[in-house]
Amino acid sequence: MIVFSKGLRDFTDTIKALPLSFFFAWGDTKARYRRSFLGPFWLVIGTAIGVAGLGFLWSQLLNVEKSVFIPSLCIGLVIWQLISGCIMEAPSIMVQNARLIKNIKTPFLFFPLQLLLRQMINFAHNLLVVVAVLLIFPPSINFSQILIIPGIVLVVGNLFWISALISLISARYRDVGPLITSFMPLMFFLTPVIYRPSQLAMSEYIAWMNPLTYLITLIRDPIEGLTPSLYVYVVSMVSLIFGTALTVIFLGKKYNRIAFWV
Repeated sequence: MIVFSKGLRDFTDTIKALPLSFFFAWGDTKARYRRSFLGPFWLVIGTAIGVAGLGFLWSQLLNVEKSVFIPSLCIGLVIWQLISGCIMEAPSIMVQNARLIKNIKTPFLFFPLQLLLRQMINFAHNLLVVVAVLLIFPPSINFSQILIIPGIVLVVGNLFWISALISLISARYRDVGPLITSFMPLMFFLTPVIYRPSQLAMSEYIAWMNPLTYLITLIRDPIEGLTPSLYVYVVSMVSLIFGTALTVIFLGKKYNRIAFWV
C-alpha cells in the first residue's frame, strides 16, 4: 500500500503541474525552431510531402482509389508520428533531465508528460495537412465524427502511461532505447498506417494483435466518418486502466532508486 501511494502521489503531483509541463513543452518547440522562418511548419511541409509521395505511389501499388487511400494514409501517418515520437523519445527522457531530477524535487512523471505534450503540439501542427487533404477528398459527415473526442482522450491516456513506463525502465536498463529504435521501423509496417486491417483478409487478426492498431483506429475511423467497433474501445479502456496502474505500482516500488539510476 505504501508503494502504491508513492507512485499515486507522484502521478497526482504531475497532473497538478500540467500547465507548467505545457509551458516547458511549448518552450522546447520554440527553441527547436529558433531563427527558422517557418518554424514548426517545416514539420507540416515534411508531412505533406510524405503524404503526397506515398499516397500516389501506394494507391497505385495497392490498386485503391486515391480519394479513399490518401485521406486514410494522411491521418494514419499523422497519428503514427505522434505515437512513434512518444515511444522513441521516452527511453532518453529521464537521462536528459538527470540534473533536474538530482537537484530539484520534481515528480518523475513530469518529464514523460512534457514529452507527450510536445508531441501533441507537433500533432496539432500536422493536423493542418489532414484538414487540407479532407478538403480535397471530403469524407461523409455523420455523428461518428463526435467519437474523435473520446478517441483522442484514450490515445493520449495510453501514450502517457506507455511513455512513462518506458522512461522508467530505460532509466535502469539503457539497452531499452536501442532496442526500441531498432524495432520501430518494423512496427511501422506491422501497424495499419498505410493499409487497413480489413485489407489483410484472413490475416486481419494479426493486425489486431498489435496494440498500436487500436490507437490508430480510435482517431482515424471517426475522422473518416466510420464508427470503430465496440471492442476497440473496450481494449483501449482496459489497456489505459491496467497500464496506468502498472506504471504507478512500478514507480512506487522503484521511487527511491530512480535518482541513482539516472
